Amino acid sequence: MEFLYEYGLFLAKAVTLVVAIVMVIVAIVGAANKQKPGKGHLEIVSLSEQLKDITHYARSVLLDKASMKKLAKQQKKEAKEQEKQEQQQSRLYVIDFKGSMDAHEVERLREEITAVLCVAEKSDEILVRLESGGGVVHGYGLAASQLQRIKEKGIRLTVSVDKVAASGGYMMACVADHLLASRFAYIGSIGVLAQMPNFHKLLKKNDVEFEQHTAGAYKRTLTVFGENTDEGREKFREELEEIHVLFKDWVHEQRGELDIEKVATGEFWPGIKAKELGLVDEIMTSDDYILAAHPQKQIYSVKYAHKKNMAEKLGMSFASVAQRSLMRLWSESRSWFH
Repeated sequence: MEFLYEYGLFLAKAVTLVVAIVMVIVAIVGAANKQKPGKGHLEIVSLSEQLKDITHYARSVLLDKASMKKLAKQQKKEAKEQEKQEQQQSRLYVIDFKGSMDAHEVERLREEITAVLCVAEKSDEILVRLESGGGVVHGYGLAASQLQRIKEKGIRLTVSVDKVAASGGYMMACVADHLLASRFAYIGSIGVLAQMPNFHKLLKKNDVEFEQHTAGAYKRTLTVFGENTDEGREKFREELEEIHVLFKDWVHEQRGELDIEKVATGEFWPGIKAKELGLVDEIMTSDDYILAAHPQKQIYSVKYAHKKNMAEKLGMSFASVAQRSLMRLWSESRSWFH
């Protein structure tokens, strides 16, 4: 009994401490929410210059003094000619898109693409390094439309997938004039998924009534708290099928050579298999593609960033911790993935 008493006392102290911490965090977030969000700004960085610096540093370490001196003289002679060539070179603009479930990153993508389209020439190219497992239909539909803007301007669009472009991610990737994937990147998942819990039986068991009033036969087909009907389920499945048809039509419009019925099963494949199926054009990482373009092209990274207020920083911090925890649990429960 003494042990239970001490354990209960310890538990009470722990709970009190946690509640106190949560209250402090809530107070900080509440105060931070009153801050105005920071304005965004465009960041353009020369990747060509970064590659030159890396090359120079590596040579300074690996070559002896005599070789470095000889190389310096040679580079000095070539400098003026290189400057003339650089002015005539086409540009490769590199944009990164790492999409979440709600695809809120599309706002940043819109700004980046708009900025590039304002200055890009027909001879230039845009490389989008894409990573996404998909998410909401309307969000990724808009993201795909942003990439479509590039093609409509007549500028070459290359998309590179180093890790994953599935579902909504592939809806974006398939827009590319040239689609790259690393050998083990996950590609595909051309399908539609919707799921929700239903607590109706639990509410009924505890004598809790739930009311919902709608106008229109199918204003709400399935609900979380109400009693779902077979008619509602059937209508919901019809809606999913309609979205799937639109998804398939979009992919087939972008990549007409695909056997769309064969690949639009909701499955995904590693890059090497995806190439065999026609889902991608070439097996290559984004790093190799950029190196292959250097020094023939002037390469720039384009990023739209905005200054986060305190609430956003705290939110991102908590979200990052939660995401890492979920991914760790998922990895441990799906040992076959390794």
